[in-house]
Amino acid sequence: MLAAAGLALGLAALGFGSTRAAPGADPDGLDVAVRGGRLHVVTLGPRNAPGPAILLLHGASGNHRDMRFSIGERLARRHRVILVDRPGHGGSDRLGGREMASPARQGDAVAEALDRMRVGRVVVVGHSWSGALAASLALDHPRLVAGLVTLSGATEPYEDGAAWYNRIAATPLLGDVFAATIVGPVGRAQFPRGVQSTFRPHRPPADYIAMTRAELLLRPAEFKANAQDLVDLRGFLRTQAPRNGAIRVPTTIVTADRDDIVSPEIHSRPFHAQVRGSKLVVLAGAGHMPHWTETDRVVAEIEAVAAKSR
Repeated sequence: MLAAAGLALGLAALGFGSTRAAPGADPDGLDVAVRGGRLHVVTLGPRNAPGPAILLLHGASGNHRDMRFSIGERLARRHRVILVDRPGHGGSDRLGGREMASPARQGDAVAEALDRMRVGRVVVVGHSWSGALAASLALDHPRLVAGLVTLSGATEPYEDGAAWYNRIAATPLLGDVFAATIVGPVGRAQFPRGVQSTFRPHRPPADYIAMTRAELLLRPAEFKANAQDLVDLRGFLRTQAPRNGAIRVPTTIVTADRDDIVSPEIHSRPFHAQVRGSKLVVLAGAGHMPHWTETDRVVAEIEAVAAKSR
């Protein structure tokens, strides 16, 4: 199912506080030094807000702005919000080679950044691909995780593999040539249609691509990193999914009955059965982008987990 996400937005489409302007970075963000390079982090909201901070993790084929402009600024009215460009995306370095396609390795980097920033415990919110990353943080870094929310999250093994162009882009040498020559012109021409398919059955905001700088995906290095993330996810989940029952923090699993990218039957319902005491929310008539289309409900569910986690 996650291959569809790549299809929609693929071809269709130690210096904490450093002021280095990385490509894709925000002027109000920070580049946090971690092992292998830097992660681009944006913080919103009051530093002294009660309760844990809320960590928002974007899905495949995107960057932190997708979470910021959907729910991040809303949540920041009452909470400290941390947004991270995952390794190789937006303004963040890849931090290594192919091993960085692993949600566990990305989780290690995010945990290191949180430690350097002295954030304390967080409620982790992961959309789509980052459902696996959010679960990995809860499993491997429990001292940092006060609560967990997945939004159309990929958390379980699935059968269909990555799209052909992601397999090519993830291939050594050939992938570099492919990403540098084919992806840009084809992707730019088809990008709006790809975004529309990701939002179905709804329509995306008219300014979504410009607002979120979604076309950063078409940069060769980022496209290759995204392809590796998607190609390797299925194998990673075969290993991680049997551990999901060890998650012991307040957990809410938000899914949608018309999500044809990350199937609720394959991912969210089995995850709910594994995580003791978790809450399952199935949004009727919604698709893969509930943080954009069902914003009020999603914000309310995140805030409810944050309240339980104080």
